[in-house]
Amino acid sequence: MNKAKSKKNKQTSHIWGGRFKKDSSEIMKIINASIWFDKKLAFHDIALSKVHSNMLWNKGIILNKENKKIQKGLSIIEKEISNNKFVFSDELEDIHMHIEVRLIELIGDAGKKLHTARSRNDQVATSFKMWVRDELDLVLELIKKVQGSLIFQAQSNINTILPGFTHLQPAQPISLAHHLLAYVEMLGRDKSRIEDAKERLNKSPLGAAALAGTSFPIDRFATAKALGFKKPMENSIDAVSDRDFVLESLSSASIIMVHLSRLAEEIVIWASPGFNFINLPDTFSTGSSIMPQKRNPDAAELIRGKTGRVASSFYNVLTMLKGLPLAYSKDMQEDKEPFFDAFDNLKLCLKVAEGLIREVEFNVEAMKSMADLGYITATDLADWLVKECNIPFRDAHSITGKVVKHAEKHKLTLDKIAVEDFKKIDKRITNEVLKVLSLKNSLESRDSYGGTSPKVVKKALKNAVNTWLKS
Repeated sequence: MNKAKSKKNKQTSHIWGGRFKKDSSEIMKIINASIWFDKKLAFHDIALSKVHSNMLWNKGIILNKENKKIQKGLSIIEKEISNNKFVFSDELEDIHMHIEVRLIELIGDAGKKLHTARSRNDQVATSFKMWVRDELDLVLELIKKVQGSLIFQAQSNINTILPGFTHLQPAQPISLAHHLLAYVEMLGRDKSRIEDAKERLNKSPLGAAALAGTSFPIDRFATAKALGFKKPMENSIDAVSDRDFVLESLSSASIIMVHLSRLAEEIVIWASPGFNFINLPDTFSTGSSIMPQKRNPDAAELIRGKTGRVASSFYNVLTMLKGLPLAYSKDMQEDKEPFFDAFDNLKLCLKVAEGLIREVEFNVEAMKSMADLGYITATDLADWLVKECNIPFRDAHSITGKVVKHAEKHKLTLDKIAVEDFKKIDKRITNEVLKVLSLKNSLESRDSYGGTSPKVVKKALKNAVNTWLKS
């Protein structure tokens, strides 16, 4: 037992233990270890290590036979991890040490040369950037699928009328397709934020070493290109201490979740009996353990609930970074757990949202019935008074308010008020007013750019397909 422990401690000393007489305490090993979460970076670390080794050989820093051994050993490790045969342990802090120690076990002294002209500082930053870059690509694809579900539903509901709300009060008639396309636009901005973040993060830290660069004749441009980066980072200190790419990505994730949460909140409201705008699919709702009649919108509620979890990850990393002097500090190890958790939940919520939206059924008649409430063509009356009677809008607003008061008193919709009663309120009103008070006419009249008329919405749908689904 003691021999096994001694052997493990000796393994640790191969990496950084030469300065120390005693091994770390067991509790220090626990707080210092990141292997149980940063092993996600294994394949990216192997990829950058292969590129780094090739560069060392091309620059004459290591021999060809040494590079070949390193490449073969890294491929063996890659296969071991893929087949779940790789052994992880607290004795070796992180995935980078695990791979290096295993490489030395496999190929001997050649493995000890891999870390020439690099540090774990630039190694960690590079592998994490590569992982984040791949995650952002996955999120872009998932957003596209959610947009696809929204567009799919919108295509069948161009002429479906529902009340548009302000302050959660019925405001004006809108097309259901127009409402759904609002979320398509929101998610489109999310995609542009991610693309911007990708553009900024796509510079390689590799070769910055600990913080000051290296005296070896390395080629940072070659390694950057081989790893898919646009170029190397310009400042070696910034290269190892920068975590803007983490903050930007988490900020974008938080905004995406806020947009999903707003949609989820509407699903929760619309599924309630008071609204009855939608029927929840069996596949994305749950029942009650005690109330047999219940159909709960748990999928939407969990999206709403996880929004705080993702947003808190952003604040977690922001707070961790706020007091750090340059360059690298171990605090920065705390950037990965919140990031991994946030993006795992973001991807899950996008997948759930895509399926839920595609399978939900809309109750068109219930939407139309609520649209008949709340006098939501009142603005159309005010606009008509301005256009046809040359009445200043503020006066038209006041006259319309009196009409609504009359309708409330007599429990009438605006289009059911007799023309004679309109004239009693203002003698300038004519029979023509009845043409603008129906929900259909109101909807069709909103034909300004970006408006809710079916004619405009058809064009918007076509544009949405071309912009978001064909790109």
